[in-house]
Amino acid sequence: MSTLLSTWSRNVQSVPANYVFPEDKRPGGDIAAPVCKDIPVIDLSRLDDRDHVEIIQQIMKANHDLGMFQVTNHGVSEELMDETMNLFKDFFNMPAEDKAMHYSEDGTKGFRLYTSGMNYIKDGINLWKDTVRHICHPLEAHIQSWPEKPARYREVVGVYSVEMRKLSLRILDLICEGLGVELGYFGDELSKLHELAAHHYPPCPDPRLVLGFGGHTDTNLLTLLQQDMYGLQIFKDGQWLGVEPIPHAFVINICDQLEVISNGKLKSARHRVVTNTNVARTSLATFISPSLESIIEPERALVSASEPQLFKSFRFKEYRDTYIANLREPKGTSPALEAYKL
Repeated sequence: MSTLLSTWSRNVQSVPANYVFPEDKRPGGDIAAPVCKDIPVIDLSRLDDRDHVEIIQQIMKANHDLGMFQVTNHGVSEELMDETMNLFKDFFNMPAEDKAMHYSEDGTKGFRLYTSGMNYIKDGINLWKDTVRHICHPLEAHIQSWPEKPARYREVVGVYSVEMRKLSLRILDLICEGLGVELGYFGDELSKLHELAAHHYPPCPDPRLVLGFGGHTDTNLLTLLQQDMYGLQIFKDGQWLGVEPIPHAFVINICDQLEVISNGKLKSARHRVVTNTNVARTSLATFISPSLESIIEPERALVSASEPQLFKSFRFKEYRDTYIANLREPKGTSPALEAYKL
């Protein structure tokens, strides 16, 4: 338990050596990089009027160019978002003994609290974060493994998970429209896995030296992120730029599996997280993934003589294994994604 940042980091005056990134990977002066102005903010309440086609076009352009957009008026209540965020902040601020029973470096567990990356012992250079991660779907099969502290944890996070799944499937249907495939295309095995991760980034003595998350693309299908302060950055045109924290909006990340299924029409967003010296930052990430045995390949309707198939077929489990095996590769596009290109 002494490895949890939220337990010991407030008492240190300098960054421990095992958290210091090499000079070519540390953020340096980019910790306060300017906000990217090209990420569109989509008001989903406008989908019911004559702007529908225009909004789909905006989403698809953002997905092609950046792999990222934000949504407002999305149907998840502000009260639920605030209550869930505050609950996770309370969790990370609990006494160490209350968190001890949940700490695990076993990546197969349905619910766990861990520090740095997926395996602290093997991470090498550690990330400046703690994470709570749990499986959310089907809810009734997993909720009993969730903590009972703070009070109402299971109740609030359960409702949040249900609402986030609804929003995820709605976003995926908008992507279906943009791609020209049938609605519900992603509604079964391709979106079967649903996880929620709360990432907690305590204040850091020297944010120039560390990363909360290194540059990466997500292995899953779609990620929805709730954030309430600066820290997320996207890699665009050879530089890191900030993703503006908009109150009660969700950042939508296109991930590796959507890039493959769309035959390259959508771009998996490369992103990272930087820290700050003053305030802890907590973000909530909803991950939608295919079932492990799903066969992932470009949708046939999106392949033609003029747009040939760009990726090989594979099982999602195989892809995740390839990704983990290549975590130490230099930055650039996802080494796993490159491995399956034709």
